[in-house]
Amino acid sequence: MSQKTLQQLELKDDFMFGAVMRDPKRCKPLLEHILGVQIREIRYPELQKIIDNTMDAKSVRLDVYIEDSDNTIYNIEMQTTNKKNLPKRMRYYQGMIDLNIISKGDEYNQLKKSFIIFICDYDQYKEGRYIYTFENVCLENASIRFGDETVKVVLNTKGTIGDIDEELRNALHYIGGEKPRGKLANLLDAGVKEVKNSEEWRREYMTLFMRDRENVKIGDYRRLVQQIRRKVDIMTYEEMADIYDTSISDVENIVMAIKNNPDASDEDIASIIVEES
Repeated sequence: MSQKTLQQLELKDDFMFGAVMRDPKRCKPLLEHILGVQIREIRYPELQKIIDNTMDAKSVRLDVYIEDSDNTIYNIEMQTTNKKNLPKRMRYYQGMIDLNIISKGDEYNQLKKSFIIFICDYDQYKEGRYIYTFENVCLENASIRFGDETVKVVLNTKGTIGDIDEELRNALHYIGGEKPRGKLANLLDAGVKEVKNSEEWRREYMTLFMRDRENVKIGDYRRLVQQIRRKVDIMTYEEMADIYDTSISDVENIVMAIKNNPDASDEDIASIIVEES
């Protein structure tokens, strides 16, 4: 499927959602309606300590990571496809956020209260609810809270029941693809229009588009490098080109890059090939 243009994006598309939520005047009221609280101020701190692939861990890119004036952390994510891993993904995000807050040797009490919020364009739990809120409680006595100050919230744009205010209900329907109704939905829709009319966001979207295309290309070459590395001593260039459905020049370039960079990984070799192409 071809990449959408910026003008074709809806709020539920990752790029658009992240762009609109970068505006406090739109993100803050959405948060307030979701959680039913008043928030004085929000800010967008950088994630400095998130573990990445260089440390043999799965890298993570959060859609929206914000902090309020009371040092509470909020992570808001948009999910359009049910990948059957949402609870474990939320657990992983919680761990990454906690690692970002404290360093080795810090006191655990420095961990901040946090909310991980996923807005899903499907019903994760099949009960028709607009909102599902989870906290750790004692199974033997549900009135006892675990006390780790972590909350998981899953919202459903397809919901039909649940105790949420009309503004949030209209906003969820808008995110799900309906026309905007109500103050909050129209505020979000205005944010979408603003992003579409922004030259700065257009350039950023094009940059991201080009980077994504390059990453896909690197991924394709990485698999090819892996295959050729195994066969380079037992097959001719012509045979490898035929069996791996590529050109002889591709095979030659990959073999040369491997010989010139004997300690490089398959991904490093793939990156070299893409950069030189």
